[in-house]
Amino acid sequence: MTQISLRTALVSLTLAAALAAPAAAQSLRVEQRVNVSATANGFAVQNGGGLGARGMWCGASTYATKVLGASGTDRIYVSKGRGRGLGARGPVEFTLNPAGLTPQPATILGASINQPGANLSVAHAGQFCIDFRIRSSR
Repeated sequence: MTQISLRTALVSLTLAAALAAPAAAQSLRVEQRVNVSATANGFAVQNGGGLGARGMWCGASTYATKVLGASGTDRIYVSKGRGRGLGARGPVEFTLNPAGLTPQPATILGASINQPGANLSVAHAGQFCIDFRIRSSR
């Protein structure tokens, strides 16, 4: 290998590693059960860790604070719901940016993860993480 091609390969490898590191840091496992990962316009909560909608909102709150630096008064919005149907288990996509959504309060928690625009404050959503801790202590 020539000096120039070796240098080009080294620069390419370094650049690839630098670009991959932030992507890897964008994934999070909450309360040992809920997987959350970055999406193009926010983040997706893959599962509710056995607690359904409460687990989804817990995961969203934790990701918003730990990865995105959100404060307790910021709002988390459902950007793409889980989908309807008995036993629907797909991911729910969330965002901190309500652009393009019609914000509405999340009044019925189970239904909220199907409604784009449903939202809670980061602090309110974080309260559902307590359910994991109570369940784990039994």
